[in-house]
Amino acid sequence: MSGDAEMREVHEHMAAAMEGVAPLPGERLPVAECVGLVAAERLVSRVDLPGFDNSAMDGYAVQAADLVRAGAGRGRGVRLQVIGHLAAGDAPTEAVRPGTAIQIMTGAPLPPGADAVVPVEDTYGGAKLVTITKTVPAGRHIRRQGEDLAAGSVVVSPGDLLTARRIGLVAAAGHGEVLVHPRPRVAVVSTGAELVAPGADLAPGQIYDSNSHLLAAAVTAVGGLTAYRGSIGDDPELVRAELARLVTQVDVIITSGGVSMGVHDVIKDVLRDSGTVEFVQVAMQPGKPQGLGVLLDGERRVPFFGLPGNPVSAAVSFTIFVRPVLRRMLGLEQPETTTVSAELTAGMRSPAGKVQFARARARMLPNDRLGAEPLAGQGSHFVADLAEANLLLIIPPDTTELSAGDVVHAILLEDDDGGVTAR
Repeated sequence: MSGDAEMREVHEHMAAAMEGVAPLPGERLPVAECVGLVAAERLVSRVDLPGFDNSAMDGYAVQAADLVRAGAGRGRGVRLQVIGHLAAGDAPTEAVRPGTAIQIMTGAPLPPGADAVVPVEDTYGGAKLVTITKTVPAGRHIRRQGEDLAAGSVVVSPGDLLTARRIGLVAAAGHGEVLVHPRPRVAVVSTGAELVAPGADLAPGQIYDSNSHLLAAAVTAVGGLTAYRGSIGDDPELVRAELARLVTQVDVIITSGGVSMGVHDVIKDVLRDSGTVEFVQVAMQPGKPQGLGVLLDGERRVPFFGLPGNPVSAAVSFTIFVRPVLRRMLGLEQPETTTVSAELTAGMRSPAGKVQFARARARMLPNDRLGAEPLAGQGSHFVADLAEANLLLIIPPDTTELSAGDVVHAILLEDDDGGVTAR
């Protein structure tokens, strides 16, 4: 499709980006590396949880009948002989008999003969004799084997997100590895002879390469793995060689710059006749020029995104088009971006015929509704305002003017710290 053709609608470009995308094939990883990933198998517990009857308190393992017979707690204590000590990890070597007790720590196995634990705060004495000041019923302060989870119970099903809490369950159930959909390996490449690495000195006409850092950070935030990040110039042969190298090493390639109508739009020049990548104009602001398709590594098809070079355009394009693809590759059930409703705190204008993704700052309003404060700088080069935004307002193509108090749909930017300040 040529750049002069009729503009593509945003939803059409989103559908084209998602076409053929599926979760990455399962890979078995150590459980410690699986947080944030999605399970690709069913796991059952190898053990009962707890694995044995154990003490829920620091105290003394006793026979409850001893305390009842002696009337513990009715103005007098019951003295018992202490015949042993058990800490977590110990194996019992003595059985509790009538008139005896074993000092026990939280998590230690309940010794044979004991049917209750008296908390240490209800006792005095210690190593050889202990006085119990309160009675306890049989079964008190004991964690029973399997009361949390029985061996053979399901702990993970395919499609489950492995949160930190579920990782803890998987480990407790005895699994050291999990079959998961792995993190997509992503190459992020900035194009342009004017780009210089941050920290270096700038010559006239040069700028720092912020896009590769921005996009690599966005890949990390969504759960992907940036396998390569760098910038290259405008030499078509060097760009072609770099893309040919990267396609054998990664699952997704993202470039920024070189996709518009300029003389030095190198990505467009290199891939225009590939037959697998198209360059289109999408009816959106910012982010109108887009490259989209696949690059081939034998029979393997590697999704390719050619994003605009302006930083805001690149960031918005990533959120709208790239992020859902990475989420689907991760196996997440809802790859689409979730929207919220927000009330504008100030009026704004929007171009006719295009969806505008306007940057805004979320604020809680006195009416307890989510407010959206449009940022002053909406140009595609305003990096400082981009950093301040935690909302993208979605202004429809047939809306050209909005007033304070109007309610709009918005995307809550997923890599923000989530802080919403009061007005």
